[in-house]
Amino acid sequence: MRIARFTTGEDPLYGVVTGEIDELGQPSEDSVVVALAGDPLYVGVKLLDQQFRLPDARLLAPVLPRSKVVGIGRNYAAHAAEMGNDVPTEPLMFLKPNTSVVGPGDPVFYPPQTQDLHYEGELAVVIGRICRDVPAEKATDVIHGYTIANDVTARDLQRRDGHFTRAKGFDSFCPLGPWIETDLDPQTFKDGVRVQTFLNGEVVQDGSTADMVFDIPALVAHVSSTMTLLPGDVILTGTPEGVGPMEVGDEVEVSIDGLGTLTNKVATR
Repeated sequence: MRIARFTTGEDPLYGVVTGEIDELGQPSEDSVVVALAGDPLYVGVKLLDQQFRLPDARLLAPVLPRSKVVGIGRNYAAHAAEMGNDVPTEPLMFLKPNTSVVGPGDPVFYPPQTQDLHYEGELAVVIGRICRDVPAEKATDVIHGYTIANDVTARDLQRRDGHFTRAKGFDSFCPLGPWIETDLDPQTFKDGVRVQTFLNGEVVQDGSTADMVFDIPALVAHVSSTMTLLPGDVILTGTPEGVGPMEVGDEVEVSIDGLGTLTNKVATR
């Protein structure tokens, strides 16, 4: 089930998106979004007798984290190597504020404090219920679904500060979307799911979740052993190799098999 958050010009609604997704991650022209009674994380999936053509709706970030976005650094060995870092012996966590979240089509603003803004395409896990100390074998019980993320990073600030807070915390530095897929389980695919990033139409990242150093159950277990996770919290699972700079006017697309495509342009603040 693809759960979206959207607007047709009035207050945001939640809905279920129907229709096929093509090989480019785009929904078919006859796709519709059927409105829900409220946020399914809290009221469940209650369909209303109200639907809209998907092309007539503006998709928003599919989830607004109530408390936090938890990022995982260096979770692909090749990415750790390209950054000149060792692979961590346990998941490397950092936090992005929920104010960094934007949706499909929203601009990523290039702050004046940086001269080296990078894209990082990632699979994102959306937590479905309050949880703490979740065993890895029970991780799927607390996962609501999956979406796509771009973990935007001011690389020069990351190097200068020696930690990730400012470099990854600016407003608009966490695009999410286009929806949450509740039926996808990357762990069931032997070869993982493909994660690709395109910069102005050119492939710059092409990896698979099978190459993660720590898999999704391990990440949920590790994060929840440190902090309580709330419904709507998001875990970013790391990025494949191929990260690089983007400039004002660039268009970044992150595509993940089974999820679709998240597209954002870089703009001046």
